[in-house]
Amino acid sequence: MKKIALLATALFLSSCAIDNTTTPDKKHLSAADKQQLINITQSLPAEHQARYVARNPVETLEFFGIRPGDVVLEALPGDGWYSKILMPYLGEKGRLIGVDYSLSMWPEFGGFATPEFIKKREQWPAQWRTDAKRWGSAQVDAYTFADLPADLTGQVDAVLFIRALHNLARFDAKGQYLQQALAETYRVLKPNGTVGVVQHAMSESKPDAWADGSRGYLKESDIVSAMLKAGFELVDSSDINKNPKDNPQENDNVWRLPPNLNGTDAQKQQNQLIGESNRVTLLFRKK
Repeated sequence: MKKIALLATALFLSSCAIDNTTTPDKKHLSAADKQQLINITQSLPAEHQARYVARNPVETLEFFGIRPGDVVLEALPGDGWYSKILMPYLGEKGRLIGVDYSLSMWPEFGGFATPEFIKKREQWPAQWRTDAKRWGSAQVDAYTFADLPADLTGQVDAVLFIRALHNLARFDAKGQYLQQALAETYRVLKPNGTVGVVQHAMSESKPDAWADGSRGYLKESDIVSAMLKAGFELVDSSDINKNPKDNPQENDNVWRLPPNLNGTDAQKQQNQLIGESNRVTLLFRKK
């Protein structure tokens, strides 16, 4: 109940701030910028567009107020699903900075995190820079949360954590990885810079143990609490990426759902009908 009360209070206070015209509000896209974003998303391959029904990239980036020419830091960009949209959209005057987990965090996963895997992660920044340059005209940089350069302080317009917070939270007790990522986010953002979060979301009514990040899910109240503690304020929330069909039970994790679809054939068939995960979409601002 305390978490729900905290979330309600944060939402109330943020709504008051939004109504105050002296407080900088989230950015709104011009009609031309939105059309450019639409055109870019529609130009990507069919397999990329197949995820739009669940991931809503145009609506999500519009909600976050990302504009051409911005300096954007994308946490854990993976294979570049969002990067392939952002690189042409930000354009020649823009800059996309891919940021991976700190190298010291990867061994915490065990299993697949072999010495050979860790070696590949060491090479990731250079490889990602090369790959990203093929996706668009924006300037490109790549780092980890442990080695973001000092000269990046106060230079970033927006930071995106798109399905990227759960493992940081999961291993935070072992290395303060979430705290480090949020502190670095605060440092590199410009005054009034924004943080866009899309995260697999567990119902507030479910046990906390189901939402510690190990199953891919976090509770909205825990995300808000961590962001407020790191010095950010909640600006707005959206239902853009919600999926009420996703109602995980005691032994469920997010990887049972598309696109992973782990499980037996029967489970895969059932989970295909659910679709991708239920996600909370939140916009924060550096105070």
